[in-house]
Amino acid sequence: MKMKDAVSASFGFKQQALQVALWSTWLAGFLLIGLSLYATQLLPSLMDQGRPDRAPMEDKELLSGLTVTIFSAPGAFVGSVGARQAMAIHSWLALSPDLQVVLFAQHPSVLSFGKALEPRVTVEGDIDFTFLGTPMFHSMVTRARTSNSDIAVLIEPESVLLPDFMTALQYAHGLEHDWLLVAMSPKVSYFPFYMESQGQWFEEGGLLVEHEKVQQYYMQKHQWINCEGGKLWAWNTGELPLHAGVMPPFIYGKGFHNEWLLNEAMSSDFRFVFDASEAISIFHPENGLNFNGHSTENVAIADKVGRIWEIEGNMHLAALYGSFYFRPANFSNKPVKLVECDGKYYMINPPNEPKYQQAIKQESSASEFNSDREGLKRIHKNVKLMTSFRRFFLGKRQRKPSVRLDKSLVQGSGRSYRWKNMILGSIKRGPRAECIHISNTEGRKLDCSTSELKVDLKPALTLSLSFSLESLLQKVANHENTIVLAVVGNNYRDMLMSWVCRLRRLKINNFLVCAIDHQVYEFAVLQGLPVFMDGPAMNISFNDCHFGTKCFQRVTKVKSRVVLQILQLGYHVLLSDVDVYWFKDPLPYLKSFGPGVLAAQSDEYNETEPLNLPRRLNSGFYFARSDHATIVALDKIVKHAALSDLSEQPSFYDTLCGEGGVNRVGDYLCVEPETNLTVHFLDRNKFPNGAFNGLWEKSNLKGACKDQGCIILHNNWISGRKKKLERQVASGLWDYDVSSRMCLQRWQGAKSMSSY
Repeated sequence: MKMKDAVSASFGFKQQALQVALWSTWLAGFLLIGLSLYATQLLPSLMDQGRPDRAPMEDKELLSGLTVTIFSAPGAFVGSVGARQAMAIHSWLALSPDLQVVLFAQHPSVLSFGKALEPRVTVEGDIDFTFLGTPMFHSMVTRARTSNSDIAVLIEPESVLLPDFMTALQYAHGLEHDWLLVAMSPKVSYFPFYMESQGQWFEEGGLLVEHEKVQQYYMQKHQWINCEGGKLWAWNTGELPLHAGVMPPFIYGKGFHNEWLLNEAMSSDFRFVFDASEAISIFHPENGLNFNGHSTENVAIADKVGRIWEIEGNMHLAALYGSFYFRPANFSNKPVKLVECDGKYYMINPPNEPKYQQAIKQESSASEFNSDREGLKRIHKNVKLMTSFRRFFLGKRQRKPSVRLDKSLVQGSGRSYRWKNMILGSIKRGPRAECIHISNTEGRKLDCSTSELKVDLKPALTLSLSFSLESLLQKVANHENTIVLAVVGNNYRDMLMSWVCRLRRLKINNFLVCAIDHQVYEFAVLQGLPVFMDGPAMNISFNDCHFGTKCFQRVTKVKSRVVLQILQLGYHVLLSDVDVYWFKDPLPYLKSFGPGVLAAQSDEYNETEPLNLPRRLNSGFYFARSDHATIVALDKIVKHAALSDLSEQPSFYDTLCGEGGVNRVGDYLCVEPETNLTVHFLDRNKFPNGAFNGLWEKSNLKGACKDQGCIILHNNWISGRKKKLERQVASGLWDYDVSSRMCLQRWQGAKSMSSY
């Protein structure tokens, strides 16, 4: 019995020992799992600690080799505005010897300013401008996107930058994903410093000051104004676009384009978008003067006198393109903020989102964070309007096939990129609470809702320029009171733009567009063209308004009537159809004929026949002077055409050269007997029509025209709008990108661009 009890006791002891051992193993396992989870949580912070601290501003070694190009669009360098622009540009150049500046401008004062700072400053005029000289924002951005620098920057011309801007760029340059930086520019009401070409700051008395003093003054005096102030954009020159879709032709500085770009960049989610307003020193000094409305869009929004059509046009485009129109009235984007604390940079999440803040604050693993996904989804019901940062953490990030994905950066079961870990690590480290507190008390807003902007964002019912014909003529005519006139309907609007782009490339800006329907009129307004309408709009057939049709006959009669009206106002007119391609400026040649002469293209294609045969005067290209004989003769043509069932072209010939050519003189002249006006039929080698010498059938049309000495070439003698367009595009005589609504430029060869 005792033996049995002993065996039983021994067995019980062994069983207890086994249980203790098992419990010990389980406890050790739990401890190891806990340590692993804790270490996993520390990894981002350790990664961040492994990086060298961001150097102070004076450490130039950190910035060496980083190439940056700053793009801006200054106004004229005159008065206080010119002085502030000059100071701002000098502050940019002082940031780094590897920094270049490109100025978009046409004004002579900007050309002179840039020339004095060559080669670091260049002035470019080959982007799209309105007829008033204001740049088109979509063209500015597209040009900046072709930069070969590491980083491209788009900034307003009076915004001063201090050296911490470059250290922030260096930090952003280290991100492992294409990014887009945006920053607001606060104001400094009184700025007692100035900078000249030597790149040093001076006080008003001429005493040299260190940049630390300027920095300290900025920190004390800068003022944020919600929903106001210009914006700075910067991005790494990677392959990813800034946003999905096409940017419409916004007029720079006239409202809505910055809000639209921020909204589209974040909703497209191609790039990591972050707000660096509190990490960099950027400001515009007022010095007690009002800030120039040309260079900031929100001042322009408040200025609703005179040029309201620019603001309304931008609002119209913002409502039509992208998703900006469809976001709720009280919605605003809140990108991740970049802040600087104690020489280090941190990414912090947007404020005022309690559930999101709570999720970020949790000391949890990535899997635990994902377990709260449903709760976050309930907060953000409209996924399409989420910021890229929010959408990333909800697992909604969609990648295009062209995006480079480094599998070595994928950790755990989720697709967690190194830049995500960097952001999370920065948030979880000790100083983040102080940074978040500082950020949340700044009292400024990067993106404002439409209700805060106090606008009813919707497409405009009608758009119109605030200019009469007389005022337009005063603005566009050259110093000799000469204008180039095109009369066009919506069916030829793309050809109109190619024609306009060609004239701009030839540096010819004294053109005027007469629209014969509402569609092409509003299109021209949005493209920044000098356009007017003559009388009530006409109903134009889109594909059935070519030579010989009733529509064509009605349209052509508008041309002579408008030419007469402009001649009577004292301006010389070169009438050119938009299907006339210009190889060079024809005006110097045409003006050589002197007064009392109307120079017109001949439609005769047979080389052996005279130019002035009956009904061979082409009324699609002629030069008329504002003199008594020409005005009287044009008046007769208009009256003759009004009674005719044909187009205006027969009325030209029959009135000036007589029916059957009774007023012909030689092979290339006619003399109208009542006014003694001479009609000179232009040399067909220099001014060929569409059937002369088989030029349009040449494999190398440009070369053939160069050998022949063409000044212009008419794309006529072909039936149908579509065939005409196809022939001109195929020949290479096309200067407009229909998809982007921009003129084709030489710099577009740097990166692929779509074309018609």
